Amino acid sequence: MRSARSSSYKAGMSQNPVPPRLAADPEAALADAMEAAPRYEAITDDVTVVVRVFWLEDQSQPDEHHHAWAYHIRIENGGSETIQLLSRYWAITDGRGKTDHVHGDGVIGEQPVLAAGESFEYTSGVALPTPCGFMQGCYHMINPSSGARFEIAIPLFSLDSPHRLGLIH
Repeated sequence: MRSARSSSYKAGMSQNPVPPRLAADPEAALADAMEAAPRYEAITDDVTVVVRVFWLEDQSQPDEHHHAWAYHIRIENGGSETIQLLSRYWAITDGRGKTDHVHGDGVIGEQPVLAAGESFEYTSGVALPTPCGFMQGCYHMINPSSGARFEIAIPLFSLDSPHRLGLIH
């Protein structure tokens, strides 16, 4: 399982600003941020895919038509068999309706194996020339013991930014 670190701070409202303070518990701060993020879920057979999306202000340059998001995915094997993620497919649609199709082996350089009851989490990112869009896709999986191949749905999720007035997603 992969994890990211997060920090929070409080700024003083006086003439002498208070320096940023790290959260006493960065893991708790990350958990709070995850819980606050929009949640999208798809269940295929006994496998659940949960997506949380985050706008990346510090990596976006709206004046140059560069808008960036991170997405955190959790794949949960609720079945009784071991499964392995072999590859992924994404359909990424920007705010103008242009769709890019992306295929690749594994996720973040891995082809994780999930025993019954296990989960795998990872975080990745996407950039678009528009301040909004959508992503959806699927994972191509295999049951290593039987050799059976199958697909797991990745839910349609919205990419919204504060630079788009009147969010409709």
